Amino acid sequence: MNLTLRVWRQPGPDAPGRLVEYKAEHISPDMSFLEMLDVVNEGLIRKGEEPISFDSDCREGICGTCGCMVNGVAHGPDAGTTVCQLHMRRFRNGDTITIEPWRAAAFPVVKDLVVDRSALDRIVRAGGYISMNVGAAPDANAIPVPKLVADTAFDAAACIQCGACVAACKNASAALFTSAKIAHLNALPQGQAEQHRRAVRMVEQMDIEGFGACSNEGECEAVCPKEIRITNIATMNRAYLKAQLVAR
Repeated sequence: MNLTLRVWRQPGPDAPGRLVEYKAEHISPDMSFLEMLDVVNEGLIRKGEEPISFDSDCREGICGTCGCMVNGVAHGPDAGTTVCQLHMRRFRNGDTITIEPWRAAAFPVVKDLVVDRSALDRIVRAGGYISMNVGAAPDANAIPVPKLVADTAFDAAACIQCGACVAACKNASAALFTSAKIAHLNALPQGQAEQHRRAVRMVEQMDIEGFGACSNEGECEAVCPKEIRITNIATMNRAYLKAQLVAR
């Protein structure tokens, strides 16, 4: 396959950026999207040009490190897929592909397609944990957990903190991410003791970081590579309201 890439190039956080056109030639349709960028970068390095900077680590859709807008869609056109799991057979020979970084005030561009997502880490540090010492791992049946509760917690815990929900939201809201972190801990018995403090601290930290408000349009759910449901946002809102009433 021969493709035309329009890639956002920005040398630093305070420097102006622009879309630069590159040719991606002799690309195998079996390559992943990141492997295609590797090939393009190898060509740029051979010519003595600066390679395209992008985040990646596991390349298996687990770590959440990779993430960029592909033709205006977070992680690209395939549902339930990260950029590293997106394959070039999804595109056609001769296509033009526009590649941009996440765009949100809380995600400043570091370089090219790399953005600083440490705001999500600070939300987790605000309350996304269980602080009590639970000792060694207990037997699986020591604390009875109904299957529905366990499934709900597991589904929310699948969030890989990639930030696609923020990038897709017109308000740059982190509500889906924050609600998933709150929901999976609040649902389990070990998380009950701190549920009110957790909800308040994480929601307030989300606001401090400059993320926008949720307007329930569902763009976040549509692009989430782990298909986290927006019902978690309703759960978070109820938890936050309940925590406010308890505090009073």
